[in-house]
This record gives sequence, structure tokens and C-alpha cells, in this order.
Amino acid sequence: MKKLKWLIPGMGVKRWIFLVILSVVLISMGSVFIIVEDNPNSKTGASVIIIIGIIGLVTGIKKIVTSVVEVFLPASDAELVDIVYQKRYLERGSNIVALGGGTGLSVLLQGLKDYTSNITAIVTVADDGGSSGRLREEFNVLPPGDIRNCLVALADTEPLMRKLFQFRFEEGEHLKGHSFGNLFITAMSKVTGDFEQAIKESSKVLAIRGKVIPSTLSKIKLLAEHQNGELTEGESKIPEKMNPIKKVFLEPKDCEATEEALEAIRAADAVILGPGSLYTSVIPTLLIRGIYQEVARSKILKIYVCNVMTQSGETEGYTASDHLKAILHHTTPEVINTCIVNTAAIPINLVEKYKEQGAERVEPDKDIIEKMGYRVIGANIVDTEDVVRHNSYKLARIIMNLIGEYTRKGSI
Repeated sequence: MKKLKWLIPGMGVKRWIFLVILSVVLISMGSVFIIVEDNPNSKTGASVIIIIGIIGLVTGIKKIVTSVVEVFLPASDAELVDIVYQKRYLERGSNIVALGGGTGLSVLLQGLKDYTSNITAIVTVADDGGSSGRLREEFNVLPPGDIRNCLVALADTEPLMRKLFQFRFEEGEHLKGHSFGNLFITAMSKVTGDFEQAIKESSKVLAIRGKVIPSTLSKIKLLAEHQNGELTEGESKIPEKMNPIKKVFLEPKDCEATEEALEAIRAADAVILGPGSLYTSVIPTLLIRGIYQEVARSKILKIYVCNVMTQSGETEGYTASDHLKAILHHTTPEVINTCIVNTAAIPINLVEKYKEQGAERVEPDKDIIEKMGYRVIGANIVDTEDVVRHNSYKLARIIMNLIGEYTRKGSI
């Protein structure tokens, strides 16, 4: 009975269905005439009938498809092209896993989604500051902030929806400081009763290209041991101490990675670490039990994207090799085989601006990294308009070229 609904007046397809049926009949009749008739004139007439039938068949099918597509895609043909591109071209793209959190990871994802929709962002859940920290304490949920940023970065929906998810309330006793996206994910986790399911449902709302998954479902805390032996508890408090970091670790120490995260790493063509805060985004994600071990076992392209600027309270005075050494100190040498570092200069006005904040350009000491046994790609990968950050599209282009090269050669 459901199939008969297509014949209801106003559906916009009934006339074209009849045209298709009539065209099939004409093609069949013409074919029969050609086979049974010996008269050349009759065969010529039959050929004309077949041609008319073919034209009618093509027109009918085209009109049916157009009528159906316009219901879902009323705006323009350009949008249809975009969707076909995404579904056909991007779905054949490389399987990429990106690990980390914060602004750095979302910047990376924004560029990668133009090349593939097979992206999995494995996101840290150690955040305990700002809106995420408040929601974490008040509603006993995992912090949604970094996950929200990644969802928005991969979003393929209208700009207004992306702006809505990033909208931050500036007034209201209880709402001030909260972003709408954080509240949405928190509410969804309560409705579904499951944080992972809440992310999946939010992904549908934003029509993201790829997947965003938490590194663990355990409620973890990040702690730092400083060079002087002092301990600091809490991701948001560690940079505030302005005390050189010796190492960071998680509590509970036995927190396990989600199975979905481990499966994504096993299926990946490439794993990317960073960019992002070294001790509070990148390393905490690797410390989840099973993650860096799975990455180390994989015989794939494993890229570390080094930060462009040092970070006050975390990496003052760090060179690119210092960033790499910190990761290896917490994991194993096999977790990375390629590094991408910025070699472009930073405008003097921004250098002075960052100097006031206790930050400076990360020195790209490629020679030291190469002596450590790693391949180094040095390039201009920055945007320097108002702030210094990675250029999503330059970075993505380099990464995709590396994946293509690795795929062709089968090794680094």
C-alpha cells in the first residue's frame, strides 16, 4: 500500500511514472516490429518509435529524480553537486584518525574534511575548566567542550547551525559562560542516558563528515608533576602554576579507551597527533590505556604536528624537538614516524604580542629531530592575521600528500 502513495495527486511524480511506462511500451513495440517485419518502411517507422520511447524514458526518469531531490534539496543544483561530491568522492578518501583536543584539533579537522569523510577524531575528556568544567561537576557528565569544537569543525550543515553551537551566553546568572553546544550535548546525554549516544545524535544534527568519539568514558583527572617535585591536579590549573612540567598522568591510571577508538586506530591509514596543547590535550589522549600502544603497533603513517608557538605555563622555551621528546617520554618511540613543523617567520607585531603573554615561536630544529630518527617536513603552515595558528588548508594539503606518498611507496 505504501508504494501506491506515489500515485496520490500532488506528489509530482505520477505523470512521469506514466511517461516511463508508456516509453517502455513504445520501445518494446518498436523492437517487436523490427524483428517480425520485412518491410524497410515498417522498420524505419519502428526505429522512430524506439527513439521516441528512449527519449521519453530518459525524460521520465530524469523528472522523477528531480521531483524527489527537490523535496530534500530545494535551494540549488550546486548543493546537489556538493552532496554527490561528498558521498562519492569523500567516502573513498583515506581513513584518518586525529588525536588531541582544544582549538588545535578542530583547526586540523576543518581542513581534512575537504579531502575525506573517513575521519575519526579521538578527543580528550580531561577538561575541568570553564563551561565544560561546570557542566562536568553539576551534571556528572564528561566535559563536552573539546568534543563540541570538533563536531563544529566537521559540520556540513548551515553556517547558522554552526554559529548556534558555538554561541556563548554572556548574561544570566546560571547561563553566563556556557556555550549552547555544551548545553545541547549535556541535555542529549541525559535524554539518551549515554554520552557516546549523545555525541552520535549531535553529529546527525550537524551532519558531520566523519566521527567524533571520546578517548575514554571514564571520568578522569589530569595531574602534573613539576620539575621541583610539586604536584598539580586539574587540567585547567596546570598552566596557571607557571612551573616547568616533568610529566603528566591520569587518575584513575587504569582508565581504558573506548573500543570504537581502538577500532578506528586499527583501521586507519594515518594517525595524526596534534596540533594542540602538549601537556593538556595531546599527551592526555595518548595516556588512555590502549591508545598509544595501538598506535605504536600500527605500521602506518604516524604524524606529529608540532605547535607553532610555545604555551605559557606548559612549554616555555621548547623547541620542536622538545615537544617531540615530551611525547616520547610519556609513550614510546614507535608512536610517531613523521613530524610537521612550521618554518615560516612570524610578523614582528604578533611576536611582540605573544611575548607579552609569555609565548614565542617554536624553533623548528629539524636537524635534531632527524638525528632522533624521524622524518621532518618543514613548511609555511600558519595563519598570521590576528593570531598565530595553523592554516587548516595548508596543513591538510601537506598531510594528504604524505598519505598519498606513503600509500604509493608502502613505507616512509
